[in-house]
Amino acid sequence: MELLLKRAYEPAEATDGYRVLVDRLWPRGLSKERAHLDEWAKDLAPSTELRQWFGHDPARWEEFARDYRTELEGSTAPAEFLARHKDEERITLVYAAHDEAHCHPLVLRAYLEDLLSHL
Repeated sequence: MELLLKRAYEPAEATDGYRVLVDRLWPRGLSKERAHLDEWAKDLAPSTELRQWFGHDPARWEEFARDYRTELEGSTAPAEFLARHKDEERITLVYAAHDEAHCHPLVLRAYLEDLLSHL
């Protein structure tokens, strides 16, 4: 299984495979038709408290990434997500953040890849 990342505002492509929004909030100004999503997996997103504390501040990135990974480790949602989609060749994790170097899907993809490597 290949896990890709893509901003929600970029055009959907056939090569995206299964498209999953991994934000807790719907992206501003994006219609459902334009999003072309197969699923909205809110339970894979950081908690509201963690997201609000982070506030997309790069200075808080390392602590945010560590705390988000701890949230993922304490949840059954990532393993359940992978079990439901074990037959997908490609999954694109869709997100709205502007800062592509400091966004939660980077942590989520790494965590899901770790889980996949232990299956």
